Amino acid sequence: MPAADPNLRPLGNQVLAQIAPSAIRAFDNEISQIPGIIKLTLGEPDFAVPDHVKEAVIRGVQADDSHYGPSAGKLELRQAIAAYLKKTRGVDYEPNGEIIVTDGATEAISAALIGLLNPGDKVLIPTPAFSLYFTNTEMAGGEVVMIDTSSSDFTLTPEQLELAIVASGERAKAIILNYPCNPTGKTYTKGELEALAEVIKQHHLLAICDEIYSELTFDHDHNSLASMIPGQVVLVSGLSKSHAMTGYRLGYLAGPAAVMAKVTKVHSFLVTCVDNLAQDAAIEALTKGLDDPIVFREAYKRRRDFLLGELAEMGFEVTRPEGAFYIFAKIPEKFGTDDFAFAVDLAKKAKVGLIPGSVFGAGSEGYVRLSYAASDEKLFEVAKRLKQYFADLA
Repeated sequence: MPAADPNLRPLGNQVLAQIAPSAIRAFDNEISQIPGIIKLTLGEPDFAVPDHVKEAVIRGVQADDSHYGPSAGKLELRQAIAAYLKKTRGVDYEPNGEIIVTDGATEAISAALIGLLNPGDKVLIPTPAFSLYFTNTEMAGGEVVMIDTSSSDFTLTPEQLELAIVASGERAKAIILNYPCNPTGKTYTKGELEALAEVIKQHHLLAICDEIYSELTFDHDHNSLASMIPGQVVLVSGLSKSHAMTGYRLGYLAGPAAVMAKVTKVHSFLVTCVDNLAQDAAIEALTKGLDDPIVFREAYKRRRDFLLGELAEMGFEVTRPEGAFYIFAKIPEKFGTDDFAFAVDLAKKAKVGLIPGSVFGAGSEGYVRLSYAASDEKLFEVAKRLKQYFADLA
């Protein structure tokens, strides 16, 4: 194996050197070595991609759909996304210039932040939040401003937002909102979003809204800031969660043309264009598979309700998730707030893998995240192992 030449000029991005690797992946890799462990660590749906969507991929292969496509994505797919967003958000996005097909929602977020931030710009992020937002903001040269929502049932209030904007001063440029939220499963009512929209509008912020879990809401319809202040919103979504297409890496961005022009430039430099066959699958999903998520949603809701009862019985304090497929549970008081130590001990002794809450930012200490995107059988076994773990400690 070749060794790096010791005489090479100094290498390494100085910004990247200050950023730790993904804590979620790192912890998952660490405990994956434990024999017999059941992991509820990653947001990976356990369902198969719907058959008619897979058949669209096969048709694409047979048609030799293997050449470069438009950087922004196939026009037919952008038209399907526009029609879907018109139906679900009531916003008219122009397929040419206002919609980009991306390599998953992850690339969508990266391209948006790189294209829109300048060094030192501040990005407000309500926490707990998906840790990718922190790292991608920093890689783009921005500064993360966490807004701890643990005192308000993990729901950002207009008052909290106003205080954070004022404290950040003129460098406050954007806010990242994820609803339903990873890791808490919390989402927003129409009234709650309208109140936040007033503050965002008053202070002329850009809202980057990650709505990847929008089809997996349980207790009320999904609401979107894009419906309220479309001129200040970049909407992020995709097919990974709604159609169990995580490996297809199919996401998209929608927003005002003047904003999207900057993001499109970055996107074209990062990936050139998205895989044609994944786009064929997405066209099928968005034109003939809009009802596919219903089956998934009902299963997730059933699993949520089962785990909520089991965890409460064991002494966990849990905020009721309203969407996505995560539970963010406060560990019993007798274990203190060292969620990493608790999660490691649980993995070793009970052979159950959960993500320590601290990786999700301010206000997350003393919690663990469970993904219930797993089979009923696995969840039943996890509940059994957890009960035995606590019984052994009694």
